[in-house]
This record gives sequence, C-alpha cells and structure tokens, in this order.
Amino acid sequence: MERAVNRPGGGILRQPPAVWATAGASVVAFMGIGLVDPILPSIAQGLRATPSQVSLLFTSYFLITAVAMLVTGFVSSRIGGRRTLLAGLALVVVFAALAGTSDTVGQLVGFRAGWGLGNALFVSTSLAVIVGAAAGGSAAAILLYESALGLGMACGPLLGAVLGDASWRYPFFGTAALMAIGFLCITVFLEEQPKPARKTSLLDPIRALGHGGLASAAAAAFFYNYAFFTVLAFTPFVLDMTPYKSGAVFFAWGVLLAVFSVLVAPRLQRRLGSLTVLGGSLVLLAADVVVLGYGNHATAIVCTVLSGAFIGVNNTVFTELALGVSDAPRPVASAGYNFVRWFAAAAAPYLAPKIEEWSDVHTPFVVAGAAAVVGALIVWTRRAALTSEAEELAPKHATEDGVGVFAN
Repeated sequence: MERAVNRPGGGILRQPPAVWATAGASVVAFMGIGLVDPILPSIAQGLRATPSQVSLLFTSYFLITAVAMLVTGFVSSRIGGRRTLLAGLALVVVFAALAGTSDTVGQLVGFRAGWGLGNALFVSTSLAVIVGAAAGGSAAAILLYESALGLGMACGPLLGAVLGDASWRYPFFGTAALMAIGFLCITVFLEEQPKPARKTSLLDPIRALGHGGLASAAAAAFFYNYAFFTVLAFTPFVLDMTPYKSGAVFFAWGVLLAVFSVLVAPRLQRRLGSLTVLGGSLVLLAADVVVLGYGNHATAIVCTVLSGAFIGVNNTVFTELALGVSDAPRPVASAGYNFVRWFAAAAAPYLAPKIEEWSDVHTPFVVAGAAAVVGALIVWTRRAALTSEAEELAPKHATEDGVGVFAN
C-alpha cells in the first residue's frame, strides 16, 4: 500500500480536493452500514416480511463483503486505486437505487448483496487512496479517515430515520444520490496513484492466516462481531420504536463508537496494554448485551447506546492486532482477517431472530454475550501468540500503513 507523501504545510483541514472527495464518499459508505437500522421494522411491515427475513439485509451484505475481501486487493493491485474506488461507487449507486424499487424482501436482499460488493471495493481502497494523496503525512490522513468513519456510523441511522419516516424506500434512493455525487467528485478531483510494485493474489490473504497470531486475532474477532451485529441488526426489533426515535438511539450509539475508537482506546492501550484493554472490553460488552436483553425498555435503550463505547474500543484494538501481529504485508493481513470476521457479521443478523423464534426474546442476547466471552477467552488463552506485537502496538501502525479502524 502506498505511503503518503509528506507535503509541507499539511494538516487535517488543509488537504487537496482529492482527499476531501474521497473522505466525503467514505462518510456515505459508512453511513450505508447502519442506514437500515431504524427502518427495519418499517421494511418488514411494508414488504410483509418477518424479522428474520428482513435481517437478511445484513446477512447478504456482509456475506458478500467477506468473500470480497479476497478479491479487493487482487483488483486494486491490477487496475489501481482510482478505478477500484469508481467501480465500487458505481456498484453502490446502482444497487442502492435498485433496493429502493424492491417489491419483495428477496429482491431487497439480493440488491443489498450487490451493494455489499461495491462497498467492499470502495472501503478497502479508500484509505490507501487518502493516505497516498494527503498533505502533511499519513497521521493527518488517518485522523481524517477515522473521523469520516465515526461521522458515517453515527449519521447513517439518523439519515435512515429522517428519510425512512416518509417511506422505507427513501433512504436507499438518498444513498444512491449521495454516492453518485461522490463518484463525480472522485472522477474530477482524484488522479490515479501508482500501482503497488507487487500484485496481490487471491490466495495471499488465506496464506496469511497460517500465522498463529493473526489466526487467533481473526478467531476472537469472529465471536466479537457476532455480538456486535446482534446489537446492530436485532436490537431495532426489540426496541420497537418509530424511525425517528430508533435513529436517535443509534446516532448516540455511533457517537460513542467514534469517540471511543478514535480518542479513548489509544489512551487505554498506552496505560493498560492492548490485550488487557481488549479482554476487559469484550467482557464488559458481554455484560452489557445480557442486561440489554433482560432489562426493561429504558434499560435496553441505555445499554444499546453504551455498547457503542465497548464496540469502539474493540474495533480499534482488534484492527491494530490484525495489522501488527504477523509478518504479512498489512493489506494482505487485513484482508485475511476481514475474510474471517465478516462471516460472523453475516451470521448474527439471521440467527438472532431465528433464536428468538425457537426460544424467547432474551436468548439471542445471552448467545451474543457468550460469543463476546468466547472472544475474550481466545485473547487470554492465545495471549502468547498475540503478545509478540500487541504491547508495542499503537495508532502509529495504522498511521504508517494506511489502514484504519474500519479495516477491523
């Protein structure tokens, strides 16, 4: 992955138009993840679908994203970052717009899968492009990118609520329009950057998982992501609120996620060490989701918002572990790691409502809490494999290599 050029006088707010164009499109890309949260009940009502059917919107999206992790490096190392970004944006525009025209939940799930492919191509390449075009070195570029991540994760549910209050179709059309603007901006402002000296093969990410430390980080992240996406995809049905109220809850959740991932996690790591912070945060997340499942409505709202703090910390630490624990090139290590952990993001939205159908509304959260505990146990039992780099990890790893929080 290309390094940033240290242009004099650069800073987070003094960037060339190409960086702002890519960062703006990144905000919209991250918004697409939580966009459907506030409108899941509305979609279920509008298409006469069950919660488990509607939750397939997440499953198809992240299943395609997981598989695409093996493809994105292969593609970008051959056609270049700019063309990969534009291809991803074009796919999002097309499939987001088609999603808004769906007449059945099956169509919507299929279009959401195409959206996931486009988002994978864009997100996996956007930070490398930002770092390569940024002024002032990669530190400013990383901060800008992570700010885009936080803004997108926070504003996605809010946009979904505002547009979805009129019709569940409007958030999809709105995303397509915003991404079309991003496509035009990148076309105009971003020049092609040099291609990597070495082309990435489809099997490189799989080979990277042969390293014990990276495999351990990926396995722990798999169970963590099951808990994460149970909260993201199943909680809206439990809260059973209007799109506006649900959007406000997940906006607050996204704000905490952004603050704790960018500001709090690095400070905790410096003080306590990465593995201690990660293990403790996973256990706290487990406790939070269990209380969420058994508490009253007000408690469920508080626990949903609070989970954003633990998720933000986990995202940051897991990312740095994945990028620093093995000797594989970091883009390759990130792809292999993502390939494993996104499968949990695909499984949780489908399994959580199924588990409720088989048992009761509390059990999906117990399962999610148990998954987070399993993640913590993997971190603890495999700490020797993870320690080689973990205690030396700091935000500089992400800074040096152009891979940020969402690489997690």
